[in-house]
Amino acid sequence: MNALVKDPTVWIDVGAVTDVPRRGARRVPTPAGDIAIFRTGDGQVYALKDKCPHKGGPLSQGIVHGRSVACPLHNWSIDLATGEPVGADAGKGCTPVIPLRVEDGRLLLAQV
Repeated sequence: MNALVKDPTVWIDVGAVTDVPRRGARRVPTPAGDIAIFRTGDGQVYALKDKCPHKGGPLSQGIVHGRSVACPLHNWSIDLATGEPVGADAGKGCTPVIPLRVEDGRLLLAQV
């Protein structure tokens, strides 16, 4: 018998998908720290803690390229899906990924 399982996650509406420009980001302040929401050129959205694992740079101010963002302080590229540095800096830390979903054009961020 299949039981219906209710999702215990609390989702918070933080704006419209169109509030985040393609190849750009927006910062969302939360009690647990700032979250950066990114939108790629093809319209995919991701959310990470707004802090580079290298020197703590604000990733929301970085340049989105493909499915990565370049930290504005030291140019580390961070994979938007995993929070892991890519290229020569792979394996040197991780930025926490925050669950994010889209419903009816609205961005819903998991409460952290």
